[in-house]
Amino acid sequence: METECICRLRKIYKAITAFETQVEASLGVNINAMMLLCLLSEKENLSAGEIADEMGLTRSNASKVIASLEKSGSIRRRICKEDGRSMRFHLTRQGEELLEHVHCDSLQLPEELRKVVEANE
Repeated sequence: METECICRLRKIYKAITAFETQVEASLGVNINAMMLLCLLSEKENLSAGEIADEMGLTRSNASKVIASLEKSGSIRRRICKEDGRSMRFHLTRQGEELLEHVHCDSLQLPEELRKVVEANE
């Protein structure tokens, strides 16, 4: 059995985990929260289902990220004008300010991830 591929995946997974830890320590929010803020800065007024699909998360995990950002005041929900049963999410000024303070230059992409990113560009 060829284990080289599996071992490489393990290294990549560990690098992603290390990067997530670095992002959270540096920015005070986890990577999924930052991804959601970024998503809503590009596409306002998304439903929870659309957020889950766009981020590649389960509906349950997306709900947790949404709840966390709502609690911190970074995003807000509004009732959909077309369908009063549906909620749409958007950035608040606080969420916009959080995004403005993100400086990617201060984040060091682990070597293993940098190789993967560069290979796919």
